[in-house]
Formats: sequence, C-alpha cells, structure tokens
Amino acid sequence: MKIGIIGSGAIATYVADQVAQDPVAKLTGFVTRTDRPGGVTRLADLGEVDLLVDCAGHPGLSAHGPEALTAGIDVVTLSLGALADDALFNTLTKAAERGGAKLHLASGAIGALDVLRAAQVGGLTHVTYTGRKPPAGWRGSPAEHSLDLDHLTTAALHFDGTAREAALRYPKNANVAAAVALAGTGFDATQTQLIADPEAIGNSHEIRAEGAFGTCHFTLTGTSLPDNPKSSALAAMSAVAALRQAARPWGFL
Repeated sequence: MKIGIIGSGAIATYVADQVAQDPVAKLTGFVTRTDRPGGVTRLADLGEVDLLVDCAGHPGLSAHGPEALTAGIDVVTLSLGALADDALFNTLTKAAERGGAKLHLASGAIGALDVLRAAQVGGLTHVTYTGRKPPAGWRGSPAEHSLDLDHLTTAALHFDGTAREAALRYPKNANVAAAVALAGTGFDATQTQLIADPEAIGNSHEIRAEGAFGTCHFTLTGTSLPDNPKSSALAAMSAVAALRQAARPWGFL
C-alpha cells in the first residue's frame, strides 16, 4: 500500500517512521507547506497513492482532502474537529461519493468510541465530554483570553457548550470533542467542558454517556510525543492503527 502524508510535524514524523517499518506499506511522499525540501509538494506530484494520512490539522484536511477523495484516494484524518464546519463536511462527503473513496476518522487521543457507536443504535440520551489539560496545554487557544494561564493555582473552566462550538473555537484543541460527537449524539447534542488545571499530570479526556445500553464512564490520561508536548502520542498511534487496518484483509468495525 502506497502512503502519502499531509504535514511535516511531530505526528507526521511519527507516522512516517512507523510506515518505514511496515512490510506492507510504502511511503510515497509528503504534502507540506514549507518544512520539506522544495517547499510545497502537491498531491498530484506524489504519483500513485492508495491512502493519504492527514496529520496537518484542519487547514490540511480542507486543502487536500477533497482533491484526494475526488481522485478515488481514501483519506485517514485526525482533524475531526474540522467536520463541525457543515460546508467542509458536505464538500468532503460529495468528493468521496464522486471518487468512490472513503474518509476514515481516526480515533485520535480518545477511546470508547466503539461503545458510543454501538450505543447509538439503541438510543443515547446523554453524552458529555470533558477535556482537562495543564495551563500550558491551552496556550494559543481562546483560554488565554479568559484565564491567566501563567498564574493559575486551581482548576478553571474556560469553555462550557456544545461540541460544535468547541471544535470551531478551539481548532487545535477539540478534535477529541468532535470524535465523541461523531461517534455518539452529534455535534449539537454533545455537551463539552474544557478545563485548565495546574495539577493535571497530562491531557485528560473524560466521556460520560447514558442510553438504552446502560451507562458509561471512561477516562484516559495521555502522554505527548517527545518532539512536541502539544501532540498526543495516542493520536499519532491511532493514525498508524487506522492505516494498518485499511491495509489488512480483516479489521474491527
């Protein structure tokens, strides 16, 4: 399987290293803006690509996802928050239909999405997501406008709303909220809280769900990639897991 990667950051590098060790996958090249020799590499310049892995965030998916899907190339994305934009979601959906391709949503930095997908069949009545990070993890986000991140001494809530609002306002911080929403009750029915906590030992993600299936309470505290403290190690691993599943003749649904 020939793999192309959108991006050149810590997650893209991790995925590339894993692909290099995989006997059934071959890295064809990168679609980047500036960090690779020669500057911008267009998707068309990669030659034949069987699968494109988006590791570049919302702009990368928006810029290259429709082109790849229209060309019949499956795309694995970690940028689930971008799908809160209905216009982009519709563009990607129509591109996939035209090209006979599929947009694969990597689970990213969270688990338990299989529970939500299954529970949705019987009916979910309530789903909430809570994201908790150390103050430094919220730098560059709207949290800076409401909190003094440098001098925070206790946990502080800086967002309380829907997953759609979180994904659109926090494009670099709310992909997990989007993943929970897409697996469960949708962007507008998934309640989301974002917290800066000086006592947090890592990035913590909590899901609570109720429905005909029963109840679920799931919490995960993840570590970061060594090359970038803002990049989730599990998110990078989930992208690799998704492309490996796409290459196998069997897989989990």
